[in-house]
Amino acid sequence: MRKTMTVRGVTIGEGIPKICVPLVGNTLSDLMEEAAYINTISADLVEWRVDFFNHVEQIEKVVEALREIRGILENTLLIFTFRSAKEGGEKEISPADYIKLNKRIAETGLVDMIDVELFNEESTVKSLIEFAHAQKVLVILSNHDFEKTPPKEEIIARLRKAQELGGDLPKIAVMPKSAADVLTLLEATNTMNEQYADRPIITMSMAGKGVISRLAGELFGSALTFGAAKKSSAPGQMDVNELRKVLSLLHNNL
Repeated sequence: MRKTMTVRGVTIGEGIPKICVPLVGNTLSDLMEEAAYINTISADLVEWRVDFFNHVEQIEKVVEALREIRGILENTLLIFTFRSAKEGGEKEISPADYIKLNKRIAETGLVDMIDVELFNEESTVKSLIEFAHAQKVLVILSNHDFEKTPPKEEIIARLRKAQELGGDLPKIAVMPKSAADVLTLLEATNTMNEQYADRPIITMSMAGKGVISRLAGELFGSALTFGAAKKSSAPGQMDVNELRKVLSLLHNNL
């Protein structure tokens, strides 16, 4: 039986996939405005994409901004993510700074999850997971391929690797070039979910072709989907209110 997880009253891994929306402001005032707006919409989780933040290289400014965000999103499940440029993010920082940033944030007690990229050095991944867990912070262990959709077996292998390394939520996002690529992602998700997963997983096919994968998680096994509030953080994200309506429609007919 696949496990679920409940954080701040949000149960991930059962029923309708939970909806996460991004915070992508460049400045503190932008972030505070976005956070206030998110409080007015129907989202289950919020992901702060800190790579968009102008002062991301100054860790204490990041911590200060995080305190302001948490003050507005007081009871919201909050994910902290520095997405590297090689995986579709806005900036690149050194491996040492990546480790330092994520550890500093985990120890603040202000976030519920951090996102760690699977294709870092394995020692880095293990170190960050161990440190986060010691702070009672969960880890999304993620991989993003903006160039292509790998074969089904490779998608499953990456998700299994994320699970084996101790990621609480294995995640993969891939780019489709055809409808067949979207089917590959969905088939991999279904197989992973039915045969290997002992925890919730997150999968998606990006851009317009992949939108169906953001909607069909409850059927195929992806526990969380991403929608847009004011701005999207990746190609193919739907407006969060429209996304909620479609997910509910599908759920009610399953």
